[in-house]
Amino acid sequence: MASKGNINLSRNKLILSALSIQLSLDSNQFSSDVVENDIKSMYNILKSSKNERPTENNDQMTKWIAFAESFPTESSACFEVLKGLNEDLVLKSVLLGNGLKPSEADVIVFSVIHSSVIELSKSDKEKLPHLMRWIDYIQSKVDLGNVFKKILHEKTPFEPHLHLQGTKAADKVEVESGAKKVAESPKVADKPEAEVKTKKSEDPKAKKSDNAKKATGNKEASKEKKKAPEAETVEKDKEVSVSLLNIKVGLISKAWKHPSADSLLVEEIDVGEGKLRQVVSGLAKFCTPEQLTNRLVVLITNVKPGKLRDVMSEGLVLCASNDDHTIVEPLQPPEGAKVGECISFSGIDGKPEDVLNPKKKQLDKITPHLYTDEKGIATFKGIPFMTSAGPCSSSISKASIK
Repeated sequence: MASKGNINLSRNKLILSALSIQLSLDSNQFSSDVVENDIKSMYNILKSSKNERPTENNDQMTKWIAFAESFPTESSACFEVLKGLNEDLVLKSVLLGNGLKPSEADVIVFSVIHSSVIELSKSDKEKLPHLMRWIDYIQSKVDLGNVFKKILHEKTPFEPHLHLQGTKAADKVEVESGAKKVAESPKVADKPEAEVKTKKSEDPKAKKSDNAKKATGNKEASKEKKKAPEAETVEKDKEVSVSLLNIKVGLISKAWKHPSADSLLVEEIDVGEGKLRQVVSGLAKFCTPEQLTNRLVVLITNVKPGKLRDVMSEGLVLCASNDDHTIVEPLQPPEGAKVGECISFSGIDGKPEDVLNPKKKQLDKITPHLYTDEKGIATFKGIPFMTSAGPCSSSISKASIK
């Protein structure tokens, strides 16, 4: 069995290689005794080589370095620590910075836990969904392929190619089934009905053959029935994927009361397009125009433009609401979020629709899955609305979002 000292030395070598990639350094420029330091000292040496500040004044960075240094070497103790890390990642895409860009902390922690995670069974990995989602994200964003073997992660079924395969499979079943019916029907129609009945009664072999065909037909029909629900499930997942929505951070530059509806307000919103969008919102009972002016909001930009009480609206401001709809407020992007940036959902990819089709009721199918959690973080099925500065939120916890 390898000693604890040897395991730590091996870890440090991996960290040195991974951090060198992250910091755009050549790991060969450092002497072999660098890896004999603790992780914090080794990290500071690498940062100093780029004339960047070390970690002393960065509490969060120090926290994750301490986590890496204390990560157990005994495999029996690793899983409990990984469960804690999984909980830490529930509302995060990355460990440090509240954004989407992997940090040095992510690379260090990834390097330390890699050997433990890659040996986990499938059932144990399924118990760590947020950790596995984070690992998959780091592997896709940081080129560590020459240092670490890729940890395989089974993603949730939001991949576009899966929907295409499901649709093609369903289409194929329908085409084959239809073609078979067309091919079989003329055989019966070619001869008079009386003659067909007589031949069947006279020829036992024909009767057996007919029964065999029926049995085969029943089996094929059963297969078709099994395939059809699978295709329907995939299509249903596609219909409720938040990736269909084009959600952006917007800044309300001006707001005023609707000229002919007391419950409505009209806003001019900057979403980084070079021109302002005019949006009508049912917020008059909950906000004044002054409260909305110069406020960041979360806006769906690909709803079909249309008039609300004769005033054109070109978007939908997403708001959180309590159960009895007595408290409503627009979702709040974090301070530092950029006007016009797209809201992302970790682990969910896909191209938004150019314009949502009202006839398909796409928005109606998605909004039941939009809600704030117990901390007020805005989520889709528990996955946070993320910006480059962190998640969007509301002061209303466990609220619906529309």
